Amino acid sequence: MNIRAQRVAEQMRKEITDVLLREVSDPRTKNATITSVDVTGDLQQATVYYTVLGDEEDVKAETQAGLDKAKGFIRREIGNRIRLRKTPEISFEYDSSVAYGTHIDSLIRDLNKDQ
Repeated sequence: MNIRAQRVAEQMRKEITDVLLREVSDPRTKNATITSVDVTGDLQQATVYYTVLGDEEDVKAETQAGLDKAKGFIRREIGNRIRLRKTPEISFEYDSSVAYGTHIDSLIRDLNKDQ
């Protein structure tokens, strides 16, 4: 990712977080925390990674449905807030890195208990 794409990704992360907190009224999106945004080099596609509190699959599915429903509104708000020639298409994906890190941490903790 080039420097411009990194800057756009970081600005999009901040703005999407603000839009979700202040302007999206769908209660399904209130559990979402935006962790990172990946923008393609041509600034046409953006993948927004999020996590939710808890590991329940139904909460993840509800949050994904809420974010998918609100992505048109979020894209329009991003277009109004960030000066770009074309606003990137947004897709939301669950970020499993936090759960994976927690799993690895528990494995290391279990290894230390045996010693």
